[in-house]
Amino acid sequence: MSILQLEKASLIGLTQNKLQTLDALQQLGLMHIIPLHDVESRAAAEEDVNPELLKRSLQYLLSCPNKRRQVTRDKQLNLKQVLLEVDKNRSERIALSEQRDFLQKRIKDLEPWGEFSLPDPDHLSNEKFWFYLVPNFKMKEVEHTTLPWISVHQDNRHTYIVVVAATEPDANLMPVPRTHTGDVPLSQLREQLEESEISLEATEAQREALTRWIYLLQRNIANTEDAALLAEVADQTQDYDELFALQGWIAERDLKQLQSFATQQGLVLLLEQPNMEELPPTLLENPEKVGGGQEVVNFFQTPGYRSWDPSRVVFFSFVSFFAIIMSDAGYSLLLGAILLWYWKSMGQTETGRRLRAMGAALTGAGVFWGVLVGSYFGASAPLPLLGSLKILDLNDFDSMMTLSICIGAGHLILGNLMMAWVRRKSSQGLSSVGWALSVFIALIGWIYGFTTLHWVIFGLGLVLVLLFSAPKSSLSLGTLVSGLLALTNVTKIFGDILSYLRLFALGLASASLAITFNQLAADVGAAMPGIGLLLQMLILLVGHLLNFVLTVVSGVIHGLRLNLIEFYNWSLADEGYPFQPFAKREVTPWIT
Repeated sequence: MSILQLEKASLIGLTQNKLQTLDALQQLGLMHIIPLHDVESRAAAEEDVNPELLKRSLQYLLSCPNKRRQVTRDKQLNLKQVLLEVDKNRSERIALSEQRDFLQKRIKDLEPWGEFSLPDPDHLSNEKFWFYLVPNFKMKEVEHTTLPWISVHQDNRHTYIVVVAATEPDANLMPVPRTHTGDVPLSQLREQLEESEISLEATEAQREALTRWIYLLQRNIANTEDAALLAEVADQTQDYDELFALQGWIAERDLKQLQSFATQQGLVLLLEQPNMEELPPTLLENPEKVGGGQEVVNFFQTPGYRSWDPSRVVFFSFVSFFAIIMSDAGYSLLLGAILLWYWKSMGQTETGRRLRAMGAALTGAGVFWGVLVGSYFGASAPLPLLGSLKILDLNDFDSMMTLSICIGAGHLILGNLMMAWVRRKSSQGLSSVGWALSVFIALIGWIYGFTTLHWVIFGLGLVLVLLFSAPKSSLSLGTLVSGLLALTNVTKIFGDILSYLRLFALGLASASLAITFNQLAADVGAAMPGIGLLLQMLILLVGHLLNFVLTVVSGVIHGLRLNLIEFYNWSLADEGYPFQPFAKREVTPWIT
């Protein structure tokens, strides 16, 4: 749980070696570049390959369900030829798919009419046949029309009407839209459909064969983006005749690598600590097992460089909140089964592995809490041993509400104490201590009853908020005004604590729905012997699946909300920006 310490590194080298040096630095991938002057917009360079075509072709091949073994050697790739083949295949596939869909629709419309061939228009004095599939109850409307028509067939639902007219009749003259039959017989349409499906299969086979180039196409895109980034950084250096200077942030742990790099490249390296006026980027580092919290933190708000890393707190609190909202061991095991199904695919990327670890923690915490509350798909424990482990009752409203309030108060006390630690060099840290003290003593007084001592300590906490909320520690009118404005947050902090009651409410709702579906299924099974068993299984399957989805969605949304809104409001004051290393993109070859 740490924000890595950074130093500002300045590199000075010869201008004639600038591009080679920057390329090697990009390969090293350790520095966050600081622009030394504003970069003017660059004119788009002419490229041999259309980048949009390259990306479109790659996406088209990636969407292919079956992929071939990847080619990894550049010398085997003729990029232009491959892109032309992919684009041609894509166009042919679209055309064939549209043709197949058209033929299927035409055959579906024509099948009720059967096999027939239209006569030569010259034999009809330029009149044409127009086909209508009219419901029997609308035939009275047809009988009143002035159009010449004939009924060629009738079944128990429809009457098959053919109208003879030189042009298509107005839509308001017939009760239904006409059937588009075309002039091709049904047998020929079926032959065309078969041919189009065969051609489409051949096109799909060719597409599958082209997927062997995915890795090299990905690497070409990466090389293009790397070159663009290199050109952008080259414009951000400061050039002085024969010398150029580059500046950036680097983690202290990587200084030895940078020093070795500077020595090898013949560069001058200057290092300095960031001053208080500077705001370096934030580089978070967490173990993979709890790295899911870092992914959540980076997604919502990156903490400031001089703040603290809430990743582990977010990880464990989110896991705990999710488990309380789930409140069922059976649902948690189902979540674990889903996670196990995607376990291997999630392990292909670092982000996937972090989220996978979080998913495993969610499953474990959910099972543990479900056992404590004794809920297994809304039923009681299937084994006496599991039943003996039940120590909490979701229907004990007073206890569960007290537990939820205690969790919320503890969460916000922790947030304020962390804020106080961040502001430990400033008197403002005492205001956060005041909030933590006030919440703690109010919680104790609420549980055990308020005494005079409780009120005195509570008032002391609010005095700390009043006197030390302003950035300046000197006592003045401005300080008191800032303190009074800060005291208006007293309703906010207690409102945020009450917001944690959603843990109890959502957990109770989940358990109640599960019990309701169980009872409904049992009642249907008892009331309808025989077929009732089928209906009972259907109610249990659909009901618990619906409740599972609602519970997971609620757990994710409200579990994150309590961390990223209520908790963040009291624990983080400054927002930072992420550390973005000047590095080349990595593309890993894979084999299917």
